[in-house]
Amino acid sequence: KTYPGKIVFNGSQFSNSSFQEPVINVSANIINHTTGIVSTRIIPSAYILAILIGIPSNVFLLACLSRRKNLSSCILYFSLAVSDLLLLLSLTLRVHYHLSNNNWIFGELACKMVTACFYGNIYCSIHAHMCISVMRYLAVVHPFLYRTMLKTYYAIFTSLSIWMVFAIAMTPEFLVQQSYRVLGQEQVTCHDIQSYEKASNRALIPYRLSLICLGFILPSLVITFVYGSIIYHLKRSSHDWKQYMKASTLVFGLFLVCFAPCNALLFAHYVKLYTQQQYDLYYYYRAAVCLCSFHSCLDPFLSYLLTKTSTSQVKFRSFSSRALKVLPTS
Repeated sequence: KTYPGKIVFNGSQFSNSSFQEPVINVSANIINHTTGIVSTRIIPSAYILAILIGIPSNVFLLACLSRRKNLSSCILYFSLAVSDLLLLLSLTLRVHYHLSNNNWIFGELACKMVTACFYGNIYCSIHAHMCISVMRYLAVVHPFLYRTMLKTYYAIFTSLSIWMVFAIAMTPEFLVQQSYRVLGQEQVTCHDIQSYEKASNRALIPYRLSLICLGFILPSLVITFVYGSIIYHLKRSSHDWKQYMKASTLVFGLFLVCFAPCNALLFAHYVKLYTQQQYDLYYYYRAAVCLCSFHSCLDPFLSYLLTKTSTSQVKFRSFSSRALKVLPTS
């Protein structure tokens, strides 16, 4: 999220200006990063692959979910598929941007919308995963509580809450300039370069650090606890849960592989930018963020895998050695 730069002047300040974006001066090193092979070839190639797989698979998943009768089990998966689909759709304009040598032609408003949609839906997806994992935890570890829950109500409430929270959380992205024309270059960047001379832009650093804590660190801790508890309890069961445990381990592992690197790099980048005014980690973050897009195209397949391993009515042995029926959560 953004290399630093210094604003030279605003195009709107000059009546004879042929452009609208503020002009920003950046180092040659930053220009090399934004026009190098990673940014103009590798990143868009990864996005294209994610789009080609993810959009059809998520549309298919939404179509399947719309025909399911078990409403409570579909709502969270539906929310996850919608957030993944919106994220992948936002990548289409990013692909054009990267293939055009990081030159944004769609205007400031579109840049703000794509930026907010991209990051907002990443965090919505992470929180949807957290809610799904909590429901599975309750079904396995606390089946009596799960049976008495108003599952449809809680699923609707949590889904709407997630969307509202991150819609509000993305508001600051609309309040600052996102697109800049690079001095001496035929290039308009979108979100990749920002000036931290203004107080409003400097305030973005603690805002984005807190967003990482809310959007990734908190749900990751919950998901880690939940999957650890599920596997621990299933291992103590006298029944064969190997298939479900393997599926749960795969889902948890892919979650960490796809989301942990980019969020860890982003957090370290902003800490380093805030304390040392250094931005070298952003280059690696831009590559790591491709993994988030891959998770969006894998989600439909992972959802199907977990569904197949949990729909059968199996028995779970509780601590009191009483046979409990584990309720399907999908």
